[in-house]
Amino acid sequence: MNGSRWQLAQFNIAKALGPTDGEVMAEFMAALDEINGLADHSPGFVWRLQEDNGNLTDVRIFDDHDLLLNLSVWESVEALREFTYRSAHGPYVKRRREWFTKPEGLPILALWWVPTGTRPTALDGKARIELLAERGPSPDAFTFGHRFDPPSD
Repeated sequence: MNGSRWQLAQFNIAKALGPTDGEVMAEFMAALDEINGLADHSPGFVWRLQEDNGNLTDVRIFDDHDLLLNLSVWESVEALREFTYRSAHGPYVKRRREWFTKPEGLPILALWWVPTGTRPTALDGKARIELLAERGPSPDAFTFGHRFDPPSD
């Protein structure tokens, strides 16, 4: 724990190019347990929302049922960035177009600060993605490219 009163929540979405049990998504789905395990043991990782199967691939909260989602909490933007781009997760990010396309009218990622110990819901993440789409980056929903510091302790 970093001792801060704030932690970083991240919610990301991607539109699957096929059914999760289909051929197009097979390699991605086969790697999910490994990638989730990597996240779970990465420096700065705090928590992730998951169902009994260990991921969220069956959760549908958008009208577009091809949207897959991920929600987690991290100690810092730096810890999340390190996992996302510099760990064994990075090659999957580079290959994302093999499995996903960008959702229409929505950003793929929203970040926001939560009080330490907070566990946001998928609907919280949806609201942040929609807020980012409507208003652009703000302290309430931002991106790696346009980030905001946590509120002053």
